[in-house]
Amino acid sequence: MGSSKVLAGALAACGVLVVLPGSAAAAEVRIHDVQGAGRVSPLLGQRVSGVPGVVTGVRTEGTAPGFWFQDPEPDGDPRTSEGLFVYAPDAPPRVAVGDVVAVSGTVAEYYAVGDGEQPETTPNQSVTELSGANWEVTGTAPVPAAEPITPDSVPDAYAPDGELDALPLDPARFALDYYESREHMNVSVTDARVVGPTDAYGALTVTSKPEQNAGERGTTTYLGYDEPNSGRLKVEPVGLPVPAANVGDELAGRTEGPLDYSRFGGYLLAATALGEHRPVGVEPEVTRAQDPDELAVATYNVENLAGTDEQSKFDRLARGVAVNLAAPDVIALEEVQDDTGATDDGVVAADGTLRRLVDAIAAAGGPRYEWRQIDPVDGADGGQPGGNIRVAFLFDPTRVSFVDRPGGDAVTPVRAVPAEGRAELSASPGRIAPADPAWEASRKPLVGEFSFRGEPVFVVANHFTSKGGDQPLHGRFQPPARESERQRVEQARLVRGLVADLTAIDPGAKVVVTGDLNDFGFSPAVSALTEGGLLSSAADALPPVERYSYVYEGNAQALDHVLTTPGVGRVDYDVVHVNAEFADQTSDHDPQLARLRP
Repeated sequence: MGSSKVLAGALAACGVLVVLPGSAAAAEVRIHDVQGAGRVSPLLGQRVSGVPGVVTGVRTEGTAPGFWFQDPEPDGDPRTSEGLFVYAPDAPPRVAVGDVVAVSGTVAEYYAVGDGEQPETTPNQSVTELSGANWEVTGTAPVPAAEPITPDSVPDAYAPDGELDALPLDPARFALDYYESREHMNVSVTDARVVGPTDAYGALTVTSKPEQNAGERGTTTYLGYDEPNSGRLKVEPVGLPVPAANVGDELAGRTEGPLDYSRFGGYLLAATALGEHRPVGVEPEVTRAQDPDELAVATYNVENLAGTDEQSKFDRLARGVAVNLAAPDVIALEEVQDDTGATDDGVVAADGTLRRLVDAIAAAGGPRYEWRQIDPVDGADGGQPGGNIRVAFLFDPTRVSFVDRPGGDAVTPVRAVPAEGRAELSASPGRIAPADPAWEASRKPLVGEFSFRGEPVFVVANHFTSKGGDQPLHGRFQPPARESERQRVEQARLVRGLVADLTAIDPGAKVVVTGDLNDFGFSPAVSALTEGGLLSSAADALPPVERYSYVYEGNAQALDHVLTTPGVGRVDYDVVHVNAEFADQTSDHDPQLARLRP
């Protein structure tokens, strides 16, 4: 993508239309000539006239209004798409599905870009379209039959290595090439299982490969960087009611429409016909209560819980704690905001936020929890500006005691110290190396020392830096770069360092490292924690397809973790699925819980 490109104007704040200097109008141009055998049109920037086709879909809402049309006379080349989109921003296009049209316009590549991105650097793929268009309706004709996307039609291999814009398409070998070779064409899926719930923007994700890494509750699980699950396909109804679909539900019958691309999930079926939504009745899980001699430690990302939130959010979270989690003894909370939430007013205290949650849990039949946390430096820990998110502990004082030891604050590092043959913390609660660059614009781990049945137990609550800035799985740079990963690896090493210090003093020290690590069980960050067997992942006791706490772009994945030292002994572990699979969520994360017998 060279510097000779010019920007012909913005489609929207999140996208840029790219063209080249125009040339003389080409004669006898058909859609497959515009699409070409690669991702970028060979006619980019040229004005074309009278391109024929049949309208297959019309989009009148959103940031990219226009219509799709398709050539009913394909050229037989499997690399060249027979569909095209006409961008019509000025007024709703006066065409209808089934109209025969002859379209003139400038060939462009539309890149949906994020803040600060340019088409040359965005990791998103482009869509080929006609801009500055005019057209003539010359009659009506049957809509070209939708090409079925079946379990066998999409390759298992996801993409070739390299910058995809520069590579010829190989749709028989790679899933992203398969989808690109059908860009804007009428396609269909039949009896498709939902693997990503309906989101706030009216989109959901299905799979065309129902057996691909399938979990018991209907998920498609992300098992490794080389297994991105090629059958995933986003569905965005066009002018149709949107069902509130959960993971495991089915769109029975045929769902069809033009194949488009969105930076919010990659290739998508712009559904002009939607299969019947058939719920399968997946219900939020309820875990068992811990036995009297079991210490139940949970982690729960409560998604920007603020003192200014509606009471309904507190009540729903409270029921999740009291009922679905069966009132754990210790809860590591992530994304607790200050009392005034996103208002950037210098407030950092979160006592009001935590008090409302504790009151709601008691009202829901749970115990009267106490809490411990450390207020961050204003604006230093990332997250929503003004929110000052942090991690915090809740604990049931009738079941477990918190060992309060002074000295912990936002900037003082906690240390492991010897005490009569055992390890203890220099401060409890305390923060791990808060001044280290690894925690820049990120939450600092909170460490607490608890006593259960006379035994000390150390809990480290974490919320590692997010994946912001990483390239998407569906992007044009393959394999995608994971730039944020380096910071999480450094954060993991600091956490492991404290655990190593505790176990060096007392090899039998009971340490639980938990929280939202924002990375997968197979990631370098988690590997840095488990290096040398110092910590073990409780999730390893589950089948690989059941290890998930979050659903993103249809991939069920594990971002939240519980890890323990050998001194903890046997762990009974459970991911309690109450959010991630459902269209109606209290948080976007599922809580998880480990029952220990220290």
